[in-house]
Amino acid sequence: MTRYEEVAAALRQRIEHDLYRVGDRLPSLRRVCEEFQVSVSTAQEAFRRLEDAALIEARPRSGFFVLPRHVPDQLPAMSRPAQCPLDVSQWDDVLDLVGMPGSHPLLMLGTGIPDLKAPTLRPLTRQLATLHRRHDPADLNYDSLIGSLALRQQVVRLAAASGCLLHPDDVLITTGCQEALSIAIRATTSPGDVVVVDSPSFYGTLQILKANGLKALEIPTDPRTGISLEALELALEQWPVKAIQVTPTCNNPLGYTMPEARKAALVALAKRFDVAIIEDDIYGDLAYGHPRPRTLKSFDTDGRVLLCSGFSKTLSPGLRVGWLAPGCYRDRAMHMKYVSTGASAKVPQLAVAEFIAHGHYERHLREVSRQYQRHRDSMIGWINACFPAGTGVSYPQGGFMLWLELPGGVDCHALNQRLAEQHIRIAPGTLFSASGKYRHCLRINHAAPLTDAVSQAIRCVGATVATMVDEQAATPVDAEAW
Repeated sequence: MTRYEEVAAALRQRIEHDLYRVGDRLPSLRRVCEEFQVSVSTAQEAFRRLEDAALIEARPRSGFFVLPRHVPDQLPAMSRPAQCPLDVSQWDDVLDLVGMPGSHPLLMLGTGIPDLKAPTLRPLTRQLATLHRRHDPADLNYDSLIGSLALRQQVVRLAAASGCLLHPDDVLITTGCQEALSIAIRATTSPGDVVVVDSPSFYGTLQILKANGLKALEIPTDPRTGISLEALELALEQWPVKAIQVTPTCNNPLGYTMPEARKAALVALAKRFDVAIIEDDIYGDLAYGHPRPRTLKSFDTDGRVLLCSGFSKTLSPGLRVGWLAPGCYRDRAMHMKYVSTGASAKVPQLAVAEFIAHGHYERHLREVSRQYQRHRDSMIGWINACFPAGTGVSYPQGGFMLWLELPGGVDCHALNQRLAEQHIRIAPGTLFSASGKYRHCLRINHAAPLTDAVSQAIRCVGATVATMVDEQAATPVDAEAW
């Protein structure tokens, strides 16, 4: 741990133990320098780390002050899926969510879109404009199947921050992280095979399983520590599992980040049973803490972890730039890439590579992660105030998704129908299950600025849920649907 990290940790501990309370002014830079025997630059960096963690804010000519913190009144319960391989359903519900045109009048609270108006994205748009203006015929030609070397070199740099030592030739550029996941799944399985997933799980991955004739084996998952390793071990003993697909860092939709010891244990378990791991790290760079958490891939010693990521959640989904480090499945992954889309578009790759190389990506991550953490706390505060007692809310340490577990057997499909009258839409929990579980759960996005319209929408959702709870108080609840 560096000296500024030690200072930041000490101040953070004082804040968390209420030695510095909400609204209190922290000691001045000079006082911190004297107390910890550090330079001004070290003290400034320590304060910046606390700002990044949304624990303090700087006020002009006044110093640094402790920010208010909102934590959920209640976390969601650990999931209880049916622990047997299932055919994936829910395609109609997924299409209903993702197939809606961008011009629709509804306020979409559950989409997986980052803040596309962040000022720190301006250098990226300028770079895209520059590339389009230069009219280089080479930019209009096919790129290599493996992708731009310039971008792969930058991806390797980013992966190093998560503990991975990769070579540019270890990386395959894809058309978004969705294609990376699809290639990884097809490279490790055949139709009829069983794939383990955490539960709830990203609906895009579940639909890849459906499209390839694969069965999903959902494993109980804790909203704080992730997939149950004990349940996973029993499943591996009982079923012929070919691959484990998980999102262990800044999970979507539960928000958990697996502790490092559990990540290492998961990789060791997969090695013992000789099973591939498909790791979705699309939200990993949006972790609120520094340094960002390690990936499962960083614990991999024999190439069984296929690491999938991209820039749809950190920058823009419209770029369609993702990447895959397929490990020992590289040759098969290359073939899958060729038969699916061939080479990915060249101009977005070059623009992202330049954006990263000039330091814009790190600055962008620092700003939006701080924003997303502030929005998380504000959104949780609103939910605590506006939703009925017994509502469980996740407490993610990164990304921009909240998972809500509603009380009283509230059906989120019926909830969506009522909210449509108010031009509001949420993502119902059934999307995130192979069998349509989690009807009483929903996902909410907190990336974009929390405007008065968003605040009013959350109040409306909470009030509608409260009404439905009252209406269903005497109605028996089908626990199996949960």
